[in-house]
Amino acid sequence: MALILFNKPFGVLCQFSPEPNGPPRPTLADFIKRPGVYPAGRLDHDSEGLTLLTDDGRLQARIADPRYKLAKTYLVQVEGDPDEAALEPLRRGLVLKDGPTLPADVRRIDPPALWPRDPPVRFRKSVPDCWLELTIREGRNRQVRRMTAAAGFPTLRLVRWRIGEWTLEGLAPGEWRESPTARA
Repeated sequence: MALILFNKPFGVLCQFSPEPNGPPRPTLADFIKRPGVYPAGRLDHDSEGLTLLTDDGRLQARIADPRYKLAKTYLVQVEGDPDEAALEPLRRGLVLKDGPTLPADVRRIDPPALWPRDPPVRFRKSVPDCWLELTIREGRNRQVRRMTAAAGFPTLRLVRWRIGEWTLEGLAPGEWRESPTARA
């Protein structure tokens, strides 16, 4: 059984084949030359960070299926300067168009030592921003972005740092390594 940890760069599609009618974008096939592995969950092309790929369907389901409530931790740069009270709606759970979310663990953090994003996040001197560490146990489409926007703090940059026990530690954008453990 293979489990690959990949640091998906900004702009890369989280699939092996290009979109048939979309603009040309890099895919997982441009980075991972390992047949038979598939992503366990996805990141949007404008999100970065940890993507797990496996050749084991049961493990893939345990990682990706919200029933198992595997924690996923994101480093999120948001527009604005939320205080503790402003983060409470995220901690309680929000109602989005597709229903209520589970409560998230969230806290403010110092700007993390990450690689530069290409292209960089647009800097606006008159609009403050800050970084959050946010952990969810679901995996809906663009969920973190929708949650921070609903709380009044749109996401500027989103990096998935951890899924369950696996982290992005030591992986530069576009790099991957095989994990010695494959438990979810």
